[in-house]
Amino acid sequence: MRIKDNIEVHNKIISKIRDYINSRNLEPGDKLPSERVLSEQFNLSRRNIGEAIEKLEFYGLVKSVPQAGTFLASIGRIALNGIIEDVIALEEEDFLSLVETRLMLESKSVSLASLRRTDEDLNKIEDALNKYKVKILSGKDALQEDLLFHLAIAKATKNNTINALMLQIAPKIILTFQKTRVTDKEGFEFEIKRHEAIYKAIKNQNPEEAVIAMEHHFEKVVKFCNEYK
Repeated sequence: MRIKDNIEVHNKIISKIRDYINSRNLEPGDKLPSERVLSEQFNLSRRNIGEAIEKLEFYGLVKSVPQAGTFLASIGRIALNGIIEDVIALEEEDFLSLVETRLMLESKSVSLASLRRTDEDLNKIEDALNKYKVKILSGKDALQEDLLFHLAIAKATKNNTINALMLQIAPKIILTFQKTRVTDKEGFEFEIKRHEAIYKAIKNQNPEEAVIAMEHHFEKVVKFCNEYK
């Protein structure tokens, strides 16, 4: 309930900031009032004001400069209003949406990693794979090691946006996705082979094979999601 309440407060502040921008005809690059001034004007805590501004900055709508203040992004007021409306309309992220997004990212990620990886990237992916194998063969939950394996692949894409998106959504999935742990020897070997197939395709710089291997790896995730629905 507290998270939901915070979202409502942040959206209220964002709406007020939008109205302030429009009422004063602020243009890209113009400076917003300080958090203290906005707190007094909106009669809301500075902490909530700061969190709402951080949310606006996350979506690239404002830019906070230390010792200078917060400035509007250079996207134009019409676009800014439209994006703010979409930000306010966003609901709390749900598990299925996160997984669907991850599946799309993973497919592109492994393809790019196969084409762009360096020997150093390959060594890091292999190291993550070996740590995953040690953990899973011990009969323990290897979700965290699995996460590091996929993040190593994302980093090998040389695409900072893909890497950043994976860093954002993957840990959230880990918090929910506990039912996929493997608990039998046959399952151990099956999961290891799936990961090894991904690594082999990246090593051989074969993007088509890598995408197929990744899709096979996520068959269990897709099945879990269908049951989760």
